[in-house]
Amino acid sequence: MEERELAAAACRGDEAAFHALITGQRRRLYGIAYSYLHNENDALEAVQETVCRAWSQCGRLRNPEVFVSWLIRILINCCVDEQKRRKRVVPYEEISTTSTGEMINDSKLDLERALNRMKPKYRHVLILKYYQDMTVTEIAKVLDCPEGTVKTRLHQGLKLLRQKMKPGGAAIHV
Repeated sequence: MEERELAAAACRGDEAAFHALITGQRRRLYGIAYSYLHNENDALEAVQETVCRAWSQCGRLRNPEVFVSWLIRILINCCVDEQKRRKRVVPYEEISTTSTGEMINDSKLDLERALNRMKPKYRHVLILKYYQDMTVTEIAKVLDCPEGTVKTRLHQGLKLLRQKMKPGGAAIHV
């Protein structure tokens, strides 16, 4: 069965079709969640929450052809919710003065910090394009906006990112 038929069946309540769709998208969903949350456990939890939300709302989806982009949109919303929750709670790792975690490249940290300080409309487009290698058309479907808007946000987002980063890769603190 092809994706469109599976999506239509899933929206009618077919659990097996829904499972097949989710199974086919699991790596992509995890990759997107990890791009936003930078933590394996949080990414897995976001994917799980996405699947629960999607299953409960699947019957309300009017156009099953957009199932995958709808699913990714739910995932992005789950990730944004988790990021908001994180801002309210200071993780223990940030309080501790010594870090025993894996070493991460400074320029990668600076890039992630710069991305996190950007407006969501730019951050979403940049993450989907450069972390998930999605096309402009796919991003437009996921974000439910015209392709021209996606192109503009990509251009403006990259411009803002360049302004936030020094030529050597360190973030500018203004």
